[in-house]
Amino acid sequence: MSYFTGLGKSSGFNKTTSPVMVPFKSLIQVEKGSPTPVFVQLSNQLGHLIHTGILVPGQRLPGTRQLADLLGLNRQTIVAAYDEGIAQGWLDSRAGSGTYVAAHFQEIKPISLTSDHVSDVPSKHNMADRQPGYFFETLDFLARPVLTNQSVLQLDDGFPDIRLAPMDELSRSYRSYFRWGNLRQHFGYSDTKGHALLREQLSIHLNETRGLRTTPENLLITRGSIMGLHLACQVILRPGDVVVTGATTWSGATVNVLKTGATVLTIPVDEHGIDVEKLAGYCEKQAIRLVYVTPHHHYPTTVTLRADRRSRLLQLAEQYGFAILEDDYDYDFHYLSRPILPLASADRQGMVVYVGSLTKSVAPAFRIGYVVAPTALIDELARLRRIIDRQGDPMLEFAIGQLFKTGDLKRHFRKTLRTYHTRRDYFCDLLTSELPDVIQFGKPDGGLAVWASFDPAIDMELLAERAAGEGLFLSSGTYHNPPGQRLNGTRLGFASSKEDELERSVAILKKLI
Repeated sequence: MSYFTGLGKSSGFNKTTSPVMVPFKSLIQVEKGSPTPVFVQLSNQLGHLIHTGILVPGQRLPGTRQLADLLGLNRQTIVAAYDEGIAQGWLDSRAGSGTYVAAHFQEIKPISLTSDHVSDVPSKHNMADRQPGYFFETLDFLARPVLTNQSVLQLDDGFPDIRLAPMDELSRSYRSYFRWGNLRQHFGYSDTKGHALLREQLSIHLNETRGLRTTPENLLITRGSIMGLHLACQVILRPGDVVVTGATTWSGATVNVLKTGATVLTIPVDEHGIDVEKLAGYCEKQAIRLVYVTPHHHYPTTVTLRADRRSRLLQLAEQYGFAILEDDYDYDFHYLSRPILPLASADRQGMVVYVGSLTKSVAPAFRIGYVVAPTALIDELARLRRIIDRQGDPMLEFAIGQLFKTGDLKRHFRKTLRTYHTRRDYFCDLLTSELPDVIQFGKPDGGLAVWASFDPAIDMELLAERAAGEGLFLSSGTYHNPPGQRLNGTRLGFASSKEDELERSVAILKKLI
């Protein structure tokens, strides 16, 4: 084993101090094939030896030639590593004398140089291999699957066809951002509530299409609807509050409620939406703070909340003083006549917090969501948003605002509505003709997916696994199951697939079943 004798720390480098024997060749291990430069590896490992007390404050390091010979490295690599250590503040260079461990480090009791310790000295300093040295709580309800589907074919949760997105128009809008206006205004800090152009245009769009009566001051632009849900839950809810959702519901909303310390109660969902009279019974017995609903197309089952239940829900909110969190995630796609207007359009007492998104209307990568509410709540949501996300994406927000202003986005909505309507009909006909005995479903009035109930004898998890092996993404649907229930159903998205792709997907299902 090769050792270097470095003189111990002293004031003014006292040569009578006992030497310190350091086995650099054993302690330092570099990997020349690593993406991390060798000089950075070396510098990091010297820092590790200092922080663990193996190298002590004031201790002289080997000369660059000597350490290069010991480690079999180029001298310039050692010079670069020493320079990096000096820049980091843990080494000092003394003219005419050499390189030393910085004297300002508090002396640490050295760790015994056992063989076990030598093998523990990190060569790559890979953070992924470490465990935190401190305690933090992990919450089981946060463990939700991350959707990163790469399959050729997909019957997804109900996503748009990205191939239809107005990419050319969006590209032109982005370019205009660089040509138009003041650079400081465009590339400096902006309004926490969102770009003024998008808020203005979105307000007009929501008023025209959804019967809302908003101004830009009633809107907060967010990075997707889930940020709006999170902010609303954080502001409105407190530990111990009671929130009511459907027995089947979107888990993204549920986890945000639970994170506040609130309690979740559920009510049944039938072919007409949530059971509002069951909610009334809850209200008579205890205080309800918030009700979360997806009334246009209930998630996951796609049913529409019937008009009389909508009126009753608003009446209960006014009577008992609870907030309604209305998640209108795919309002733009309704295939009958004019769609039923949101609850927020009939709200006269400020009981509804309306959340929406362009994710389903354009593409998931365009993280544009929004919250519509009375100005006082929007102001508070913006103040909370500022401490976690100073602002959104001004360039994207401007570009989308321009697409609204030019009419490009409205034309896109009309085009995709026709396309998705055709695909819905074609897909439902395929399911009826090819899988009549194993799948039950109702043709949805709108949205981008069909809720399909499979024969109880079919193992949904096994089916999803086998479908993946055939190049088809299919959710098992198990995360839609209410506690203690097995629905044996899942959402089958049709909008993101062309007709020939839908044919191939159903053929795979038929083969596997």
